Amino acid sequence: MTRGFTLVELLIVIAILVVLSVAVVLVLNPAELIKQGRDSTRISDLSTLNSAIALYLADMINPNWATTTVRFCTKGAIFPEATATITTCLSNSISAVDGTGWVNNIEFRKISFGSPISRLPLDPLNTTSTASCPSIVYATTTQIGCFYGFRASTTVGVYEINANMESTKYKNGGAADVESKDGGNNDEWYEVGSNLNF
Repeated sequence: MTRGFTLVELLIVIAILVVLSVAVVLVLNPAELIKQGRDSTRISDLSTLNSAIALYLADMINPNWATTTVRFCTKGAIFPEATATITTCLSNSISAVDGTGWVNNIEFRKISFGSPISRLPLDPLNTTSTASCPSIVYATTTQIGCFYGFRASTTVGVYEINANMESTKYKNGGAADVESKDGGNNDEWYEVGSNLNF
């Protein structure tokens, strides 16, 4: 005679599986892992862009250089410092590498061997939503959201690229904090470039 599981045995197995599932979700925290993935993309994007700017400066004899001090580019607009003028980011040119993109006036396609990047990177969220990214004070202006920023001095080759991290791991005070340990002057932004003290 074959004997199946009793109802009590099935309920015990289901209860154990539920407890294990809850423990896995609490330990792994999928939402945090997704944020960490986006932060890894931000770190990689800024590194790639920083290298592309360095190649541009090394290759060009008389490089065209940024004339705008600061540009924060998102889907909707550029968020500058209080002293700059707000300009709309055109969707067809926001990622252009011809000097019209959010890294303004740097014409990557003029590099002798061609542009090292096909388009300017955009933040994985690219939003001004406070639900996704916190509001922080950047220079003298409160900036809201996750987006990349480019700041350039009028001196050729002096620049900074910024990103706002969203995971607790990479944010200021996290286990792999890149915001306060990047050598820049703003502990709430991840900063790379030739001068991190704008």
